[in-house]
Amino acid sequence: MKGNEAIAHAAIRCGTDGYFGYPITPQSEILETLMAEKPWETTGMVVLQAESEVAAINMVYGGASAGKRVMTSSSSPGISLKQEGISYIAGADLPCLIVNVMRGGPGLGTIQPSQADYFQTVKGGGHGDYRLITLAPSSVQEMADFVALGFDLAFKYLNPVMILADGIVGQLMEKVTLPPFRPRRTDAEIAAESPWAAVGKPSTRKPNIITSLELDPVIMEEKNLRFQAKYRRIESCEVRFETYMSDDAEYLLVAFGSPARICQKAIEIARASGVRLGLLRPVTLWPFPSDVLAGLAGRVKGILAVELNAGQMVEDVRLAVGEKVKVAHFGRLGGIVFTPDEIVQAVKTQLS
Repeated sequence: MKGNEAIAHAAIRCGTDGYFGYPITPQSEILETLMAEKPWETTGMVVLQAESEVAAINMVYGGASAGKRVMTSSSSPGISLKQEGISYIAGADLPCLIVNVMRGGPGLGTIQPSQADYFQTVKGGGHGDYRLITLAPSSVQEMADFVALGFDLAFKYLNPVMILADGIVGQLMEKVTLPPFRPRRTDAEIAAESPWAAVGKPSTRKPNIITSLELDPVIMEEKNLRFQAKYRRIESCEVRFETYMSDDAEYLLVAFGSPARICQKAIEIARASGVRLGLLRPVTLWPFPSDVLAGLAGRVKGILAVELNAGQMVEDVRLAVGEKVKVAHFGRLGGIVFTPDEIVQAVKTQLS
């Protein structure tokens, strides 16, 4: 099945309480598959096409406030419209899952694949000092697997989680093993597991007020300091990455999503001609595997950040590496996808 379809099937199987979305290419199959599967008849999962992206993210805000396992999905311009709501959710200490299947921009741009939403996602696209835990799948299998992982991380840290997929992974069709069914939690289980949630009336529990607003600057600073402490815990515990033929590499590629797969072929081509390439694939874009990359930088002659954009992740690569080794960027824009041979040529012209 397609990566988008895998997201939808995994959402049903992971005990999701509600999905609130709006169609936009290249992620519309997520909503379409959910509507076709009619999970409200089997698991009780709510599936709703909202009247807009802004409405959808605020429905997620409401569902998350009640301790429900809720999610949304969109593509680049649609995620831009959701940014205010995402900031509210982060500021209210709420868990949710957001899927962005990226297309090219700026503006309405193109429906072709891109990775130009990296800045928007890992630097906090909305206002304020907040972070999104960001998972970057490179296969249909990971599209399915990251739904359960995303919800687990969201509830562990009471923080929004983003699955940041490029349009290639969303549209790619591969074999996939779907996760086992996880039942939806009862209201009693939610109340026990999420004592912070709003449960409505009647209730014997003291009311919980869910808000991101605080007019007292002293209290607001304390709240922000608590956020920063949480983010440091995430950085110390949740870094995920993969390496490929990096042990003896003289040059290192850094790529996420579908470009990481193209890089694997580029490595085979380069090694056949005597150039030892290796790969670091960040699975979490935030927290970024900075320490791992810094360690690898001491063993190679140069690093090439390979991205479907004008150069975004490369800034985090440079921050991690410092002055240890030369860092360059290679990318294509407008929805054009590079070839393995182009990557090899970029290594030779920019690093050799």
